[in-house]
Amino acid sequence: MRAPIGNFDQATPAPECLDKLTGPVADAVRDWRGGVPADQIVYVETDPQWADTAVFVEHYGRELLEQSANCVVVAGRRGGETRLAACVVLSTTRVDVNGVVRRQLDARKASFAPMDVATGETGMEYGGITPIGLPESWPILVDQAVVDLPYVLVGSGRRRGKLLVPGKAFAGLPGAVVLDGLGV
Repeated sequence: MRAPIGNFDQATPAPECLDKLTGPVADAVRDWRGGVPADQIVYVETDPQWADTAVFVEHYGRELLEQSANCVVVAGRRGGETRLAACVVLSTTRVDVNGVVRRQLDARKASFAPMDVATGETGMEYGGITPIGLPESWPILVDQAVVDLPYVLVGSGRRRGKLLVPGKAFAGLPGAVVLDGLGV
């Protein structure tokens, strides 16, 4: 099949290649209950040597710069309690951690989670974390601009490979909260 965005050699509906995904991501695709059919989530193989954004878009398609999203794990703290969440914003923006995230998590302080916490809690590789397959108890904060795109390139749970996901599918993820201004 042809990828809905970008110039990839191979594109496969994610339910047909669960073995290429990490356990949590494969489980989420297998048990998919979103409003968008699971076969509209597309897996594309990518080479980690082209992982840097500038090189990646040069190799796989310049339009991907405006159609890519980052998923980062954040930690909000209040008192002695820490609450983890994920934030999904366009790759051309950064997460408003000290404003929107802190208020949404009702935290006194919010910051990016340490790499070992992010990978340990998600079961995904650093640099490949995706909102699909995150712990269901986590809030997933999604910028409205991500939801508005027809397709969005995000991680697949591994550094090798990406997922192409209809933007509106992010709003249907367990724990998803769609926010204006999350990405600045």
